[in-house]
Amino acid sequence: MATGWAGDGAVQDQIDATVKDAIQRVRSQLPRGASRTHCEECEAPIPEARRQAVPGVRLCVACQDAADREQQAFSGYNRRGSKDSQLR
Repeated sequence: MATGWAGDGAVQDQIDATVKDAIQRVRSQLPRGASRTHCEECEAPIPEARRQAVPGVRLCVACQDAADREQQAFSGYNRRGSKDSQLR
């Protein structure tokens, strides 16, 4: 199959690398250590159930939601570029 300048399997390699990067990024953001009793951002108390469910939790639900939304705004960036962008 003719693929232009890309070698065989290049598209799958790109997909695999993107997934691997995403997994590594998420794992690096997992909380570590002891859970806090109060949120780092707003000092609201963190419920015991949340502290047990998420070991190492640092933020209350509201602040975590805001942080997740902010992070999500940047998660769609593909630094490797698509095949089409490389051909232009």
